[in-house]
Amino acid sequence: MLSLLALYPDQVIPVPMLIEELWRSAPPRSALATLQTYILQLRRRIGAALGPESPVDPKSILIKQYGGYRLRVPDGCVDVELYQQLIAAARRSVEGGDDETASRIFREALDLWRGSMLVDVPAGPFLEIESKWLEESRLNALEQGIECDLRLGRHTEILAELIALIARYPFHEGLHAQCIIALCRSGRQSQALQVYQTLRARSVEKFGLELSPQMRKLHQAMLTADPSLDMMPRPRPGGPVERSAM
Repeated sequence: MLSLLALYPDQVIPVPMLIEELWRSAPPRSALATLQTYILQLRRRIGAALGPESPVDPKSILIKQYGGYRLRVPDGCVDVELYQQLIAAARRSVEGGDDETASRIFREALDLWRGSMLVDVPAGPFLEIESKWLEESRLNALEQGIECDLRLGRHTEILAELIALIARYPFHEGLHAQCIIALCRSGRQSQALQVYQTLRARSVEKFGLELSPQMRKLHQAMLTADPSLDMMPRPRPGGPVERSAM
């Protein structure tokens, strides 16, 4: 319940939404009373965290309002909110042509992740949706940061990271493409071909599908030693906009 409230700071979360998060589609008859008990316990924990000398009333932090509850916290106190702000700043730098700054800010945003989101929280339907979306956002930010590094000529420095990433995400074409490019630029064409062939074999075996046209085009570029592999074009302005979780 605290996680759901914290994902939407200073927004009222309706009571039915909280009940569904806690008990999905099968709430007990006592759901409302139990929810109120949880709110009371959570306020007590907030009070204990503030300390006995604090003049702040926990009810002014966890507020009952408009048929729901709102967690009032200062700006920047929720790491998801800070992550979103950093990603937006990094993308503005990309659009402005400043890959150096964008790479640094992407890394700063990704450093906020210290493992899987809500790893110790039993997630209900709403937290599951947010977790999946934020994980996809993290992967997208990771790709964009690596693109900046490749444009900056850092293929050797990020190669070990990319090799680890394709092992973790064995079907992710974008990361495989970036790994192939970094390998080619490092003079390891045979290993780059092996990465492509392994990905293709996995895709055909598991899904019965060939790789995307973009990956096949990259494969052809490797075979013909296409000089375009030596550089990556800058993205056109107006890329995808990050949805706010707030």
